[in-house]
Amino acid sequence: MSAKIRLDAQNLGAVINRNIYGHFSEHLGRCIYGGLFVGEDSPIPNKKGMRTDVVEALKHIKVPVLRWPGGCFADEYHWEDGIGPKETRKRMVNTHWGGVVEDNSFGTHEFLELCEQIGCEPYINGNVGSGTVKEMSEWVEYLNSPGDSTVAQRRWANGRKEPWNVKYWGVGNENWGCGGNMRPEYYGDLYRRFNTYCRNYTKEHPLYRIACGPNVNDWEWMDGVMKVVGRYCDAITLHYYTHPRGWEEKGSATEFDTDEYYLTLRKAAYMEELIKGHTAIMDKYDPKHKVGLIVDEWGTWFTVEPGTNPGFLYQQNTMRDAMVAAINLNIFNNHADRVVMANLAQMVNVLQSVILTDGDQMLLTPTYHVFDLYKAHHDATLLPTEVECPVSGGMNSITVSASVKENVITVTAANLDCENAQQVTLDIANCDVQKVTARILTGEMHEKNTFEDKENVKIAEFTDFAVENGCVVMNLPACCVVEVTING
Repeated sequence: MSAKIRLDAQNLGAVINRNIYGHFSEHLGRCIYGGLFVGEDSPIPNKKGMRTDVVEALKHIKVPVLRWPGGCFADEYHWEDGIGPKETRKRMVNTHWGGVVEDNSFGTHEFLELCEQIGCEPYINGNVGSGTVKEMSEWVEYLNSPGDSTVAQRRWANGRKEPWNVKYWGVGNENWGCGGNMRPEYYGDLYRRFNTYCRNYTKEHPLYRIACGPNVNDWEWMDGVMKVVGRYCDAITLHYYTHPRGWEEKGSATEFDTDEYYLTLRKAAYMEELIKGHTAIMDKYDPKHKVGLIVDEWGTWFTVEPGTNPGFLYQQNTMRDAMVAAINLNIFNNHADRVVMANLAQMVNVLQSVILTDGDQMLLTPTYHVFDLYKAHHDATLLPTEVECPVSGGMNSITVSASVKENVITVTAANLDCENAQQVTLDIANCDVQKVTARILTGEMHEKNTFEDKENVKIAEFTDFAVENGCVVMNLPACCVVEVTING
């Protein structure tokens, strides 16, 4: 099998926003408690309660932005329950996820401490479903006001004098469903009301206001909301999860055959059609692309691992997940003119995680390594690509995106064929190829990392290529993701 990838070093596209490589952390299962946060009294090494091993791993892949506190949890979360002395914080039952007690020991200050340790921007989802305008308005004030108000003084009393100047604010989450079962026009009017009272406290730090967009292909929701809020928001969201067997019977994360492997990848590739379709609707109301599209929940969603709490959504992560990640990240890169952020669901121990933990142990998933291979794209300039490749399992066998930054070209590609290697020729016009290096992640489609074998799947140096007549000719093994770096 052979394929060809063509690009032109002088044909520049949009800048790839680093926030496309964002993540999502919800009060769900063991994402926060035990995954990111263990408390200062834990024997697990931590800094101010944040797991040191997890934070260091997230810093390595340069996580740019982190969404919190949900998800469905966002529209039943009341921020004042999570500030002040931990022993006096309100306890609640997490009715969405597992029916467990939420003691609010991880709240606003803890989340922003986590973001500071990782070195990422916070993205906060406000409560529209069960909250009030006053509640969200005062949350913004609590975090961002440099003034001497009673709300700001509460922040001082809780140990923080300087404002955090949080930029990214979501006004509600999934308000078509768990966030209130609203109609698009009704939500649009609510958005405008809530948004009015979320103040910019300084000219230097304006809010980036994010409206709740559609689930999957709900074109009516996108049209209805954009019609009402288009000029009042900076971005609108899209949610799409990859279920190979559908919502009711999602399928196993680890036990699947070749047909289900390709079915999963074809469903992941549907993201391309969704972005094109929703962009066309957005163009009706925003032809100059002033409003960004944020895919703030995406990834695989399988049946939970046997013996685990069904409400915790804990699943393993294989090379199939790595292929799904590569497909999605390449799609986001290639639509960087409209896609300004994406948030993988979820960061630790939930759905398509980059990290799994068990007590004091931690492992990096194949998906984590894809984010490592792709981090050179952060804030680089897109180089549009053309691909000629065989079809495998009913879809193109090669997915690719490319970018340039500081005269260095990065190409990330995946051979989605799970059985056949491919010779792939990378033809770059207007580039004097001088030095080429590459890294690869590869393995049989079921391979995964476990707490008994944490490095079964990992990145390795890739050398099976040659420069011929100015082209890079690579022999890509089946089921692999590769990063190629070209100096020229």
